[in-house]
Amino acid sequence: MTKSEQLTARQNLTVAQSTEPARASRVPALRPAMQPSVPKLRLWLWGILGISGLALAFVASSQLWMARAPAVSVEIAAFSPITRVLAVNGRIAAVSSVELRAAGTGRLIALPVVEGDLVEADQILAQVDAKAQNAAVRQAMAGLDAALVAQQQALATYERDAALGANVAKTVLESDTRAVQSAAQDVARMSAALDQAQALLESYTIRAPILGSILALDAEVGQLVGPSTPLLTLADLSELVVEADVDEAYATQIVRNQPAVLQLAGDIGTREGHVTFVSARVDEATGGLAIKIAFHAPVTAPIGLTVATNIIVDQRSAALTVPRTAMLTNTGELGVLVVTDGLAQFQPLTVLDWPAARLIVTAGLTVGDVVIADATGIAAGQAVLVDQP
Repeated sequence: MTKSEQLTARQNLTVAQSTEPARASRVPALRPAMQPSVPKLRLWLWGILGISGLALAFVASSQLWMARAPAVSVEIAAFSPITRVLAVNGRIAAVSSVELRAAGTGRLIALPVVEGDLVEADQILAQVDAKAQNAAVRQAMAGLDAALVAQQQALATYERDAALGANVAKTVLESDTRAVQSAAQDVARMSAALDQAQALLESYTIRAPILGSILALDAEVGQLVGPSTPLLTLADLSELVVEADVDEAYATQIVRNQPAVLQLAGDIGTREGHVTFVSARVDEATGGLAIKIAFHAPVTAPIGLTVATNIIVDQRSAALTVPRTAMLTNTGELGVLVVTDGLAQFQPLTVLDWPAARLIVTAGLTVGDVVIADATGIAAGQAVLVDQP
């Protein structure tokens, strides 16, 4: 290479070195490029696909469930023995019970008995202060004595005038006769007044009218009592009954001598009895019919104890029955749903409406009918699946 060529090459290299920094300064600095996060994108995609799948599965299962016929429990109609029972709650009561009061007004000065005492007939139970009545007796006695004296005087006058014969005017004898009659009437009146005063005086001493037990004491010594004040209650506990009220809806179904099964509160056993009394009237205030049930065997129990009573109203050796839960009303008719060819069909019935879990069918049901035991939520004409009984 000649010197001129070497010189030209050095100049070109110098120019190239001087221009490179200028070009480099015109290019902006670049940041490292961010690579997309592949795992996160995949998680989002899988989440969306999973939710969509669950939604589709739920819709599909809902459609299948809605399309599936409901399963129902059924009974095959058949004759069987049935007992129609009316359940009521009653309370123990005594056949003979009496509430004693004082016949007159006064202060109670003696009460020699306590609750629960067994007393004999005619035994003294209470004593009321009778000072005022004693005075009334004495007054009646004095009045009777005066009437007797007046009667004796009238008789003496009449006898004396009658002895004079024709010397006494007829009008005088007639007047004497009327005086004797009036005196006799006064004696009778005063005698009755004395009897009444003495009887009232005796009533200030309260005696037991029957043999029995003291159920309750309603007064205390020192209390002012009278005819409106209860003193005590006496009852003969040797014979007990159950007193109960029957709703008027079943009043015509209860008659005397119907058998009954009784269970005393707190007693695990039952006792037999029968209806002995049915009231002739329904209480207008409560709508209840009063009845009494006697025990077949003697019972010892406190008065007022609750007794669960089942009165046997009707017994049949063979009858068609349906559960109360099977009954429903369709267009105003009462009936049940029977299964025919996989469909629930409405069947009108006539039943004896009674407060029991099963009702006696009197018309509308045939032996062998497949009755849906619980018609809740089932409509007539609906397809159903039968759970075999």
